[in-house]
Amino acid sequence: MPCHDAICNFVICNDSSLRSQPIIFNPDFFVEKLRHEKPEVFTELVVSNITRLIDLPGAELAQLMGEEDPKLPGANSTASGFFRSLMSLKRKEKGVVFGSPLTEEGIAQVSQLIEYLHKNLRAEGLFRVPGNSIRQQILKDALNSGTDIDLDSGEFHSNDVATLLKVFLGELPEPLLTHKHFHAHLKIADLTLFDEKGNKTSTPDKERQIEALQLLFLILPAPNRSLLKLLLDLLYQTAKKQDKNKMSAHNLALMFAPHILWPRNVTANDLQENITKLNNGVTFMIKHSQKLFKAPAYIRECARLHYLGSRAHTSKDDLDLLTSPGSKELQPLKSQKRSRLDTCHQEETQQRTEEALKELFRHVHNMPDSAKKKKLIRQFNKHPTALTPGSDVPTSPAPRRTRSRSFSGLIKRKVLGTPVILERKSRDATPEPERVSKENVHLLQKCGSPAHMSQAKLKSLEGQKEESCRRIRARLLSKDSSSL
Repeated sequence: MPCHDAICNFVICNDSSLRSQPIIFNPDFFVEKLRHEKPEVFTELVVSNITRLIDLPGAELAQLMGEEDPKLPGANSTASGFFRSLMSLKRKEKGVVFGSPLTEEGIAQVSQLIEYLHKNLRAEGLFRVPGNSIRQQILKDALNSGTDIDLDSGEFHSNDVATLLKVFLGELPEPLLTHKHFHAHLKIADLTLFDEKGNKTSTPDKERQIEALQLLFLILPAPNRSLLKLLLDLLYQTAKKQDKNKMSAHNLALMFAPHILWPRNVTANDLQENITKLNNGVTFMIKHSQKLFKAPAYIRECARLHYLGSRAHTSKDDLDLLTSPGSKELQPLKSQKRSRLDTCHQEETQQRTEEALKELFRHVHNMPDSAKKKKLIRQFNKHPTALTPGSDVPTSPAPRRTRSRSFSGLIKRKVLGTPVILERKSRDATPEPERVSKENVHLLQKCGSPAHMSQAKLKSLEGQKEESCRRIRARLLSKDSSSL
């Protein structure tokens, strides 16, 4: 069953042998999704960018949007009336494929011709030399009836197949590129570069032409776009073999422009000076066919952001502000904005954490006195920077341990107190002030802060400390001996 949506060809496969194969993601997935699900939004997005590149007056814009019937050259001439009546007679005998509006089923039948021609591109004069009319009629009837055809059997020549492909395109009710797009293609052919003074030159602006064609192909009907891609790829490969088949891109354009771009029921006289533009336009499509069926980057981004719920770049100008080499100074601004957002997010998270801790501390503080409450308060006191909340909650000060007033404690403080204090000061960069003995205070006042002392002063200080310790020990020993 053919797929009419043509959104994305994803197949869920349970074959374990294929699971190791790389997954190919369609970069235009969101573009196709937007076109299928919201065609009005998609068309407005694409057309707004087309009008940024080419100037379409009100009537031509309405024709492009399908709001008015296309006004084509030679539509009121006598010759055009004759051609219309002739084509209507042909369509009365239309079959399943030839002469019918383009469908996926018709494309599937015609794709057999395209696949065969890909294998036979070396035939000289391909698409120019006509084939055998009898063999072509047999092949045409087979395609209309839907029977299986073996083109590799040798029954048909490559010129038969090539001519029949042109016949199929010529018998479509409207050209492959549609009547609505006719005036847009004429304007795209006029896109040229500007000189330093802002004046137009005769040099084609290839980048803008490619971009305009990319946009225009996006709003083609899905069957037209599918067949156009197959056809232009075939002609591109044919032109690459022009040393063998003698068919350049321009020669191929002369063969196919009347079938895929010229309006139906017109003659060369009706087109007049536009014939050169149309032929050159098809030549350009063949040469750059490998780029024309990719959506512009800003359309992809807009379609992607449309489904992700973020701000979308609706035109190339918006995207250029972020990606163009001349505006790299905006990248630091973007990174600064991100850093500010990250900082705000961190501050908000920190604020929530602090509020939660305050609420927890209030709950603990209001608990009745118990061992569990004391344990929780000790945990808060162990981590003052992370757990202790603000000063708005009153906390009971931790009980201070009273110093021992015993004689042995006095000896320990006299003998060992000062070295311990110095050791603590060396460990902690911002120590709390410690109590020192009167002798050490006197020495510090004489010598200044230990951090600013020289090595000689520190040695003398240590010597004086040792001497004072000896004197204290001697006094204590004399008191003990006298008591005995």
